[in-house]
Amino acid sequence: MEPRPIEELRSEVVDQIAAGEVVERPAHLVKELVENALDADAKDIEVEFDEGGRRVRVSDDGTGIRPSDLKRALQRHATSKISVADDLWRLSSFGFRGEALASIAAVSRIELVSRPKAESVAHRVSAEFGTIKAIEPSAGNLGTSVHIESLFENVPARLKFMKSEMAETAQVKAVLKATALSRPDVGFRLKTKGRVDLQFPVASGFLARAKSVLGVKLYETEGEFEGLKVEAVFSGPEDVLGNGKGLWFFVQGRWIQDRSLQAAVVEAYRGLLMHGEYPIAAVKITVPDGEVDVNISPTKSAVKFRDPSRAFRAVSRTLRSALELAPWMQDGTRGAAMASGAVPAMRDVNAVSAGVVSAVSQYSSQYSAGSTVRGEARSVSEFTRPYRAKTDEPSSVSSERPDVETSRSAAGDSFFAQTAESSPVAEVHKGKWSSLKVIGQAGLTYLVCEDGDKLIFVDQHAAHERVAYERLMRAWREGGIEAQALLIPLVIELEPESLEALLSQAQDLAKMGFAIEAMGPRSLAISSFPALLKESAVKSGLEELAVRTLERGGSFVVEEKIGDVFARMACHSVVRAGQPLGLEQMRSLLEQMDEFPLSSFCPHGRPVSVEYPYARLERDFGRTV
Repeated sequence: MEPRPIEELRSEVVDQIAAGEVVERPAHLVKELVENALDADAKDIEVEFDEGGRRVRVSDDGTGIRPSDLKRALQRHATSKISVADDLWRLSSFGFRGEALASIAAVSRIELVSRPKAESVAHRVSAEFGTIKAIEPSAGNLGTSVHIESLFENVPARLKFMKSEMAETAQVKAVLKATALSRPDVGFRLKTKGRVDLQFPVASGFLARAKSVLGVKLYETEGEFEGLKVEAVFSGPEDVLGNGKGLWFFVQGRWIQDRSLQAAVVEAYRGLLMHGEYPIAAVKITVPDGEVDVNISPTKSAVKFRDPSRAFRAVSRTLRSALELAPWMQDGTRGAAMASGAVPAMRDVNAVSAGVVSAVSQYSSQYSAGSTVRGEARSVSEFTRPYRAKTDEPSSVSSERPDVETSRSAAGDSFFAQTAESSPVAEVHKGKWSSLKVIGQAGLTYLVCEDGDKLIFVDQHAAHERVAYERLMRAWREGGIEAQALLIPLVIELEPESLEALLSQAQDLAKMGFAIEAMGPRSLAISSFPALLKESAVKSGLEELAVRTLERGGSFVVEEKIGDVFARMACHSVVRAGQPLGLEQMRSLLEQMDEFPLSSFCPHGRPVSVEYPYARLERDFGRTV
């Protein structure tokens, strides 16, 4: 066969190809027009949306377009945002491609009316499916109005791909919410079918705007990490969704989609959310010029960081630092003990931590064979060494409640005594938990407490689990984890980059009980490892740690790994459901909870307590209507 000739595409074909990339659906069209308005310094933007997006009008009070530039605005690769290639690395505008209006004009009927301050009257230009008409005077306010009709009428195939009117409207609302989050200094309105559907007046700041857009209780934080500035508003662990749609990210003010940043937020909430739960948060990242490439997607919905792991660490650490203060615990009149400075005094932190680790090690053997608690099979993690308990006292099961373990092993009692008796509370202002009035125990599982006008039920296992977990983590951070030395070092083979990643974390691994050194370009020698781990788990654990370090970087990856182990250990090492407690033990547990701001959730994200207002009881008993 003869080769086919190479021909230059006709302009209308080129325009439709570009339109297919830039204007995939009406929401993309709205995004481009709203961003153009922001680039024109608009302070008030109104979007009118109808017919599922086939008819759109975006009006603003920005600087406008000069009459001589109106035609050029509808031509491809015509822009006022950049002039040379280097401008792409120091953008201060949303737009830069110079093809949005031209792409829209290629697949719709468009009318552009604009009036700069220097002009006494407005001027208009229109186009029908790529054919631009003459400029003429028109009525119009200061700023610019873009009116679009018959979207995709000349591209029937694209028209078929449009979703329902409700679905397209929902996407437009998401675009406007995102833009409003990024610019609290601008007012936004969305009208659908002639009525105001969304309205966001100018707000005093990021937090105020986020509260009006996201509609939940939010907290604010900011931080700087290796030159990256992070501002974030975030929900407490009680306000969650079943997907990541409540997470919003902005880089240089630009709304983007980024799975790595989403993972960074979820990682920051580690130990506060149950599986499948996602928080609500909006995160702004500002990076130095040249650290991010925004020119990688026609819709400009993604960016490329020069160092993605640095962005991950910046977001995760900034949020985690704020979450560890548990600001949702400070909303009440008393607040948490940590927040008020009323932290229970410790005689010897290291001694207590060592006791915690020792008791956990003893107690873990009670479950190494797999026992049953409330019908769930319990087994020690594959990473946990099955220590033999010092007691051979068998467990017993209540005949009245066969599904609940009621025995208290000597190791378990010892652990509770250590964590209770080794932590005397100083005579200071009580925190949230120790201020509760203990009434008793329900179902041998829940502490029944009173707090003013409500009853509070505290899950004794979840509460003690958080205390044990936090003390194990503290022991690790302070180097209190017992290490097992090897007469002959264990040598594992790794890829060079994995080896380098682990060596970069040697200091943090030493706190965990690992002593490592390079034996060659691919060999890692391990002369000691944590006594809490099985030798068979060391290789797989370090390999996984290397992968996560390469992906995310930073010492918090080590903390994440050991945190997973400690969470499972704490679960098997504390007061159980079905275990009777005395009043003093209950009060002691509540006092210990005040040591840690995150004590309102267990390490697996389950809530520690639930509240029942007396007003609800009075309604249930018919005392009030």
